[in-house]
Amino acid sequence: MKLRYAILPLALALSLPAMAANTAKPATRGFEVRDMAYMDRYSSPTLSPDGRVLVFAKRVVNKDTNKSSTSLWMRNLATRDHTPPRQVSPEGWNVNSPAFSTDGQSLYFMSGKSGSMQLYSIALNGGEARQLTDFVLDVDGYKLSPDGKQVALAFAVFPECKADLVCSKKKLDDVAARKATGVVFDHLFIRHWDTWADGRLNRVFAAKLGGQAKLTSATLLSGDITGDIPSKPFGDLSDFAWSPDGKQVAMSVRQSNHEEPWSTNFDIWLVNADGKGARNLTAANKAWDAGPVFSSNGKTMYYRAMKRPGFEADRFALMAMDLATGKTREIAPDWDSSADGITLSQDGKRIYTTAQNMGEHPLFSVEIATGKATQVIGDGSISAFDIAGSTLAFSRNTMQTGDVLTVTGLEGDDNQRMITPTAQQMLPGVAWGEYEQFEFKGWNNDTVHGYVVKPWNYKPGKKYPVAFLIHGGPQGSFGDGWSYRWNPQTYAGQGYAVVMIDFHGSTGYGQAFTDAISQHWGDRPLEDLQKGWDAAQKKYAFLDGGKACALGASYGGFMINWIEGNWYDKAGNAPFKCLVSHDGVFENHAMSYATEELWFSEWENGGTPYDNPQGHQQFNPSNHVANFKVPMLVVHGQQDFRIPVEQGIALFSALQRKGVPSKFLYFPDENHWVLKPQNSVQWHDNVNAWLKQYIGQ
Repeated sequence: MKLRYAILPLALALSLPAMAANTAKPATRGFEVRDMAYMDRYSSPTLSPDGRVLVFAKRVVNKDTNKSSTSLWMRNLATRDHTPPRQVSPEGWNVNSPAFSTDGQSLYFMSGKSGSMQLYSIALNGGEARQLTDFVLDVDGYKLSPDGKQVALAFAVFPECKADLVCSKKKLDDVAARKATGVVFDHLFIRHWDTWADGRLNRVFAAKLGGQAKLTSATLLSGDITGDIPSKPFGDLSDFAWSPDGKQVAMSVRQSNHEEPWSTNFDIWLVNADGKGARNLTAANKAWDAGPVFSSNGKTMYYRAMKRPGFEADRFALMAMDLATGKTREIAPDWDSSADGITLSQDGKRIYTTAQNMGEHPLFSVEIATGKATQVIGDGSISAFDIAGSTLAFSRNTMQTGDVLTVTGLEGDDNQRMITPTAQQMLPGVAWGEYEQFEFKGWNNDTVHGYVVKPWNYKPGKKYPVAFLIHGGPQGSFGDGWSYRWNPQTYAGQGYAVVMIDFHGSTGYGQAFTDAISQHWGDRPLEDLQKGWDAAQKKYAFLDGGKACALGASYGGFMINWIEGNWYDKAGNAPFKCLVSHDGVFENHAMSYATEELWFSEWENGGTPYDNPQGHQQFNPSNHVANFKVPMLVVHGQQDFRIPVEQGIALFSALQRKGVPSKFLYFPDENHWVLKPQNSVQWHDNVNAWLKQYIGQ
């Protein structure tokens, strides 16, 4: 594979003549964090039922307020490129979650314009936005029934209040008015991701559409199911489905009880549209069942299922269930990929889904009858897609483009028309680092893949200092995609070369490859990183191995901490001049008790810390502090409940006590990720300064 520039061909840019014209300007600098933090972002491709109109979201950032806002835009695909996209949401509103009415004439969306998050609609041909709901609580999500006559609504409510939303609002007001602030818990979760538990559950209600009055009451659908739908912290209503006739709903829920923090057992429940008759369809599977979708005749339910209880990174298989008999079958047992979701073709014969594959994230079509999987769209990462009529709309990103919304035919081989600009078109004065995937023999003599990125100002014959990036997860990947948190182009833009290794445990290379890291955090991946770093230096002469720093977050942060104590040659020399550890595990035994999702720690370490203490100690970075000597920047957020801030504080204390040059960058208002634009700028400025101090540029 050759080092490449933009993935999308220049011909596609002709659909954006003004933008394309700007690309003629000479590039004078590299990509940097302020470009990334404040550039426009495009998402949520949504097609009208006939596939002739595309609606999408555009996010912009106000530098002065440090806040973002999102508007909705539409493009009439039938006019080709004669009519540019126009804004369809009201000017000045911050909106999200677009969905078309069944007749394609109106658009639904959510907004907090009224003072709380509510559901709105607006006619595509113009007019005022109409507020459809006026509940006492925020609407957290919605999903229209197939005939458009009903809408499912998600609320966070107190279970004892049942369908009485006013009761939940009163309880919240009572808590806010209390003089005392203490809270008593009697079971886990007491906190999750970055939020403390307050006794509420996410539950789904239903209401009828079509009246003139604003909706203020709804029927509780998930009342007989004790669990969060949507799931916390990142669930949405893709785990909820209406039957074609609107008389039943299916939803994937994990029981909210004292066992929840060490369980991955989501089950799919079938409930009548009046909220009665809830029954568990997948009780036999103690692992994760997700994403129900009904066939057009309502007789079959498609869903995704894992097989191993307690393992969040197991393979999601595509499943079909006969609702009359309860009989199930796996659709594509020989396809060694984990499906991200289910979108049925119009004829019901195929499932469209994305899945990670060899450092990319393509869109696949899977034949339901045979299980044959065919790649439809590749070359980078598909982050979202929609299908209607004969049109496929998708959002694709690469290491150079950002998310670009594109439309094409259902087979993906038609002329692909870009609807939104690439990062290159938005930033014509920026030069981008070319990149290439490479491979080598890693642990167990397996083939392992990685990426190398050239600096923006690359010149043949020169050597460049290196940023060696280590991904988190650990079941994840630094592949050909775009990130607003760990973006290799921000390092290439500072004049560094970048090396990234998809070590054992990474996703997209088969489930056995992913499984290989569990209970082996410190040996197999480290061997891959060591061999990958050696292979990269031999293959790419422009890498200056004597001027390199390693950086990582989450599992990558753990690996940085592990490297600090364990990666030295026989003479005691370290391969890196400096290290950056973001929200990484330092004291694994304490981590196993303090984290919220206990199933993760218990699976990865082979049991609980009291049943298998050795499993939690064998790759514990804190056991190797005596070896610490490489300068390290430590970063942690106060609201990180996945890897609590004390892990970062303890790591910094160990470095300081040992006399190792070190700094601690602390964010009191960030969680496991740094999300606020100006905080992101501060993060990158500190990291870049740390690299510059030790490897130059």
